[in-house]
Amino acid sequence: MADPRGFIKYPREVVERRPVDERLEDWKEVYPGTPGHALLPIITDQAARCMDCGIPFCHSGCPLGNLIPEWNDLIWRDEWRDALERLHATNNFPEFTGRLCPAPCETACVEGINRDPVTIKNIEVAIIDKAWEDRRVIPEVPDWHSLKTVAVVGSGPAGLAAAQQLTRAGHTVVVYERADAIGGLMRYGIPEFKLEKAVLDRRIKQMDLEGTVFRTNTEIGVDITGEELRERFDAVVLAIGSTTPRDLGAPGRELGGIHQAVEYLTQNTKVVHGAVIPDQVVATGKDVIVIGGGDTSNDCLGTALRQGARSVTQLEIMPHPPASRPAGQPWPTYPMIYRVASANEEGGERVYSTNTLEFLADEQGNVRALEVTEVRREGRSFVPVPGTERELPAQLVVLAMGFTGPQKEGLVNELGLDLDARGNISRSDDYSTSVPGVFACGDAGRGQSLIVWAIAEGRSAANGVDAFLSGTRSVLPRPVDPSTRQLMV
Repeated sequence: MADPRGFIKYPREVVERRPVDERLEDWKEVYPGTPGHALLPIITDQAARCMDCGIPFCHSGCPLGNLIPEWNDLIWRDEWRDALERLHATNNFPEFTGRLCPAPCETACVEGINRDPVTIKNIEVAIIDKAWEDRRVIPEVPDWHSLKTVAVVGSGPAGLAAAQQLTRAGHTVVVYERADAIGGLMRYGIPEFKLEKAVLDRRIKQMDLEGTVFRTNTEIGVDITGEELRERFDAVVLAIGSTTPRDLGAPGRELGGIHQAVEYLTQNTKVVHGAVIPDQVVATGKDVIVIGGGDTSNDCLGTALRQGARSVTQLEIMPHPPASRPAGQPWPTYPMIYRVASANEEGGERVYSTNTLEFLADEQGNVRALEVTEVRREGRSFVPVPGTERELPAQLVVLAMGFTGPQKEGLVNELGLDLDARGNISRSDDYSTSVPGVFACGDAGRGQSLIVWAIAEGRSAANGVDAFLSGTRSVLPRPVDPSTRQLMV
């Protein structure tokens, strides 16, 4: 293990973000340099805090099964190359998870029982950022080719993970993306201040050099039918995500100025990268209300503040979360507690236990305000609190309430895929669907979830595809059992 007394000697330290006034003036990541670079002065001390527990619960907290105590020990010993190898052994894209994952590994850290947990997420991104800086991340070209072909539909983290694993296994892989650039929601749904697209592009370049083929501006089910794809390829992996946004059916929903979060974020990211979008949805000079309280809501908050919104209010129907673990969410579970994202530091107001009753119109047919009411929770229902009705001014409303499942129109219906009770694509333990040779992974099968789950499922699906193509047991790792959602031994 690292320093046997490290968890006593060193307090928890995390990466410091740039000053709010500075970062609101640009779209760069909120950390100085990169988050990994910012941690380097203290990384050895932070790695030394890892106790290399007899039962490392951080493993079970991480859907990828990251070998956290191992690379903590290697960093403490200044063995960066070996630390990178152990990190990549379970995670294709630690630079993505190190920036975007909420770190369930940290809430499962044994040290977190009675003190602050190890800064696992920060150490992870420091290892990979330094590796990129030192040019130690290189293409891993397969030694031989199987002469088998695989189509991967969707280029989010699940699709990219499946594609990279299958390419390295020797198969010819083509990734299809309906947008004009690879990356799925990481490309346009995640703002630049959380993930600069150069971080994404360098990994895509690596995959390109390894042999993965990318096809953009191609919608399967429209430009190429599902059956045509099955005829052209030996196997098909559906990593199409959970892209049907949850809507709010309150009166006045049809008014102008009410938009889904993905539309709002996508337009802004494209403009940041030089695109010209007529009638772009912007928050400049407006009172903005974001309905929803998750990560996407915070992305909209940070975007609106950088666009110069007059005010931004986040509405959440759930009650204000507690500051510490509730009794019903003991260690090592991931607790629903009050968290402050970088965007929350920058401004805006969070309003809890509040429901929208109606969108109110101005004379031009655009939204001017929301009529809202406080609610209290009774079982699974939310009951209005009488006498708490009020109006909140809003000239822009962004709906950030999550997603309800994969898009059914087009490919899913065309192939006749079986769906589960939640409307997601049904799949077996090997990630195969009801259609022979077609596999599904990520949010399309699991439902809306975390990026770390998407990568884990992409790797697992690759195992199933490789076994299907080779007719024998795959040598690729299979970290996740889709039926139990537990790590496989």
